[in-house]
Amino acid sequence: MLARALTIAGSDSGGGAGIQADLKTFTVFGVYGMSAVTALTAQNTRGVAGIHAIPAAFVRAQIDAVLSDIGVDAAKTGMLVSAETISAVAQAVRAHAITPLVVDPVMLAQSGAALLEPTACATLQRELLPLATLVTPNVPEAEALTGMTIRSVAEMRQAARALIDLGAAACLVKGGHLSGDEAVDVFDDGRDAVELRVARLPTPHTHGTGCQLSAAITAELARGTPLLAAVECAKRFITVAIRHALALGKGAGPANPLAWLKEHASASKA
Repeated sequence: MLARALTIAGSDSGGGAGIQADLKTFTVFGVYGMSAVTALTAQNTRGVAGIHAIPAAFVRAQIDAVLSDIGVDAAKTGMLVSAETISAVAQAVRAHAITPLVVDPVMLAQSGAALLEPTACATLQRELLPLATLVTPNVPEAEALTGMTIRSVAEMRQAARALIDLGAAACLVKGGHLSGDEAVDVFDDGRDAVELRVARLPTPHTHGTGCQLSAAITAELARGTPLLAAVECAKRFITVAIRHALALGKGAGPANPLAWLKEHASASKA
């Protein structure tokens, strides 16, 4: 049977991030994608012009509708907006025993717009992190969740372990916000820490990379891939997507998930 993956996240009207990016990524990985929309954004490559939050009870209704009928092999969360929505999602995860669960703690858009109410961070820590098979913060998100200052890979490693201490089963701290010739992510499963390194690609067109990366991990987990192997595959995927990013609009264009298909097609012909 075709593997099934659910994204619980916000909508990006520009198509580069959020549920649009997640569903594109699920499709590229050959996984059937479903969605529970938490918010609508008026958004393009230059920024977020407006946010309309979906009532928490209706977010829960979407999850219930999908899982009571179709079922799911893995799920991810993205933009959750408010403490009420986080609580509703956590309750649904427990009620439906959703696992594996990838938690992408989306707090800020690339443009700097707030996508999570400041008071909701504690709710995410308390209610959702303990349900996470993997949490995937970037450096600013890891700082907000841990209270740490992160300026180095060594501090990323400390933050990853701190997030596991908060309840996550495993953590991937993404280092794209740090400087250097390499883009370094730190994966920690509570036993071992692994540094995933690739050459940094010089492009401003990185919109949606966090969403696409966590969606790729979710898709691989839905297909039954072990966690570290899923993370490593997703890292290769997002590197390809950034290398072939789309210079759309007048701001930061999106990474291109379709490039993964072209790369694999070229490899097959070779």
